[in-house]
Amino acid sequence: MLYYTYMGSNESTRKELSEKLKRAREKANLTQLEVAKKTGMHVNYYARIERGEINTSYEKLHKIGEVLKIKIF
Repeated sequence: MLYYTYMGSNESTRKELSEKLKRAREKANLTQLEVAKKTGMHVNYYARIERGEINTSYEKLHKIGEVLKIKIF
């Protein structure tokens, strides 16, 4: 599985991305559950990404970006 370097072990960069995801989700008027369903993830997994608690794969970040209509990379 490929991991995007932005989601590396650096906590500040993970937090920066998580805040970007939350703002984009709220702007799109979507719940975490809706984003999770549209990306094929469990809501708890998506919520942990959005809180900056975990690293995730490039593929999953790409799917999130498509759903939220934002450029992550």
